[in-house]
Amino acid sequence: GCPGVLAVLGLEAAAPGECELTRLLQDKLQYEMRLQYMKHYFPIDYTVQVQYEEVLRPSNITRLRNRTVSEAALRYLWFHVSSQAVLRIHEVLPEKHPSWKYTHELCQLFDALGKEYSKYRQTDVETAVADLVELIHSAGAERRSKAVRPKALLDNCLKVMRMLYGVPCELGVWVGG
Repeated sequence: GCPGVLAVLGLEAAAPGECELTRLLQDKLQYEMRLQYMKHYFPIDYTVQVQYEEVLRPSNITRLRNRTVSEAALRYLWFHVSSQAVLRIHEVLPEKHPSWKYTHELCQLFDALGKEYSKYRQTDVETAVADLVELIHSAGAERRSKAVRPKALLDNCLKVMRMLYGVPCELGVWVGG
């Protein structure tokens, strides 16, 4: 059969609360906001140190889908990685920094999303994700951490979110960035 057809049919539906929150996240992650809060308000070429496992790109998702990893497990992985990335950016900011409030609001949305997951996620999804994290990163384990620009972390967050929630949550047509 065709790869990815099951995913596209949305047989592993996302919960309504998840969809609501990903829509809010999508609004917050508009290109102009990512540019302003994650690039313009930071020093030129500023980076945050993240674990190698904490960088999740669309190419990772495509590879995992080809290994027929469940969409639910992929969404859980995205949540796990993205909330961690946002937290890492937030932690380096003093409260008076112009991006503090923005990252704080993103943290709150991820907290709310975490509550959605805890309602109906089975431990087997979490086990699957733990295995996934190992799988993705077993190759690069020797270099545990890397420097990534804040905007790049949020770019990945948004792109992967669109891949995973776009169809089940009907996130609509993408404009810009």
